[in-house]
Amino acid sequence: MFIKKLFFGKLLRKICLVLCISFLFYSSPVYANELETALAETEVTETASSIEITSESAILMEALTGKVLFENNADEVLSPASITKIMTLILIFDALHEGEISLNDMVTTSAYAKSMGGSQVFLEEGEKQTVETLIKCIVVASGNDASVAMAEYISGSEEEFVVKMNEKAAQLNMTNTNFEDCCGLADSDNHYTSARDVALMSRYLITNYPEISDYSSIWMETIIHKTNKGESEFVLSNTNKLLKMNKYVTGLKTGSTSKAKYCLSATAQKDNVELIAVIMAAPDYKTRFSEANQLINYGFSCCRVYTDTDNDSLNELSVKGAIDIDLKCKYEEEFSYAFTNGENNENVTKEISFFEEIKAPVDKGDIVGTIKYYYLGETIGEVNIVADEKIEKAGIKEWFLYALSVYFCKQ
Repeated sequence: MFIKKLFFGKLLRKICLVLCISFLFYSSPVYANELETALAETEVTETASSIEITSESAILMEALTGKVLFENNADEVLSPASITKIMTLILIFDALHEGEISLNDMVTTSAYAKSMGGSQVFLEEGEKQTVETLIKCIVVASGNDASVAMAEYISGSEEEFVVKMNEKAAQLNMTNTNFEDCCGLADSDNHYTSARDVALMSRYLITNYPEISDYSSIWMETIIHKTNKGESEFVLSNTNKLLKMNKYVTGLKTGSTSKAKYCLSATAQKDNVELIAVIMAAPDYKTRFSEANQLINYGFSCCRVYTDTDNDSLNELSVKGAIDIDLKCKYEEEFSYAFTNGENNENVTKEISFFEEIKAPVDKGDIVGTIKYYYLGETIGEVNIVADEKIEKAGIKEWFLYALSVYFCKQ
């Protein structure tokens, strides 16, 4: 009995000692902050080091800023299979927003569009579907026939549409890309892209046309085929099974052929962070999803995005050579920055500076100053201040009329 009391007495003292030390340690603001930072850094490092990519190429990008959070052979030239359709969707939404087409337009399927093999929604020659229905067929079911039907509707032929695809790729600085068709069926060494380029076009699509997630997040939907044979239902089932694996996933596009193996551009959003995870040439069906999911979970664990929402606090400026006119100004663009090491966004500061002298004439959009952003004194970026109106230079006539108005106002 005595031995037991002695043992438990020593054990109790040790427990109390540990609790006291812990209390002192955590109650100190300095130690607590250092520990929080250390744990955050350890978590990020361990998570990053634990990422295992067996696919030939991969990249993880934060969508708002374009910052790359992880990459592995991201510039390797590979066959893209059906993730080619991301560019097809870009041109469709460009045409929609430019007013060239509308969602309710009826598109007639050609014999050529019907003849597409691979993944399809079995459109019949002469069958009519709305633009919106064909978008769903492309995004959800990866319909090759629907892609060609839309290419022909917008450009007259798939060949002309592919020319536009390559022109757009050049505009987006997709330096390792060349398209030969609009759906990814081409079994050609001249139809290629890279994981980085896929991330670039995915970023363009989701940031310029966020409504794409209304379609890419559809799990199942039924469309109606209306042909000379009558009406029949066809169920669209999403090829992106990652939608069921991660609740934050919003899209975007899968692809697979014997040449390309298994590819995926996955998008996900949580709070104010939006991610793009691209996997190319995965060895099997499941790997592309598991590795994309790995990247997304890592991205959400380490990435925090700062966005300057206070962008209306600019004073009007006087313009030399103009008569009693104050120039209205604005930020050229919204500033955002992606932090990846547990930094506190509240430590971001900004410095606004205008040019010493602004002379008329001033065109709308002319740069008149800058806003520089700092994190703990270190520059992290800048944004231009631009004129929000046009101001003409005053001539002799304007000055004479101004002098008359001042004179008579004083009478």
